[in-house]
Amino acid sequence: MAQQPEPTPTPTAALPASSTAPQPAQPDPQIEQERRKLVITLSVIGVLLIILIVLAVIFLLQPETPTDKIRDIFIIFMALESLIIGGAMVVLIIQLATLVNLLNNEVKPILDATNETIATLRGTTEFLTENLVEPVVKLNSYLAGIQKLLDMVGLKKK
Repeated sequence: MAQQPEPTPTPTAALPASSTAPQPAQPDPQIEQERRKLVITLSVIGVLLIILIVLAVIFLLQPETPTDKIRDIFIIFMALESLIIGGAMVVLIIQLATLVNLLNNEVKPILDATNETIATLRGTTEFLTENLVEPVVKLNSYLAGIQKLLDMVGLKKK
């Protein structure tokens, strides 16, 4: 039995066999702790704002409160609402910047590597077609022609 030459490794063959799917990155415990602190702080601020709003409404509903004070308080509430919406917009813009950074620094290299792998596979397929499949097909057609010739001449035993 003749020894077959070992195939040359492709760039994808360098990966370990055990890594079939990419593992999600584990979040840093320090970052998680900071996020929890931020969520707790924002929750406390939200609860305090709600308590202040309820207290303001209670004081405004007293019979001796004039309407111009109610109007002024309403304007203050609208300004606070605008501040909250502005803060939400800032958070949204930061998240959008993070998404763009993720796309540029993580997804784009993966897509580039995938395109390179596809190009390598395309080249390998063309090489195998030209150097393996076509000669085998030609050999089979020649052998079939010789077999048919032998059948026609009558030299082949049935």
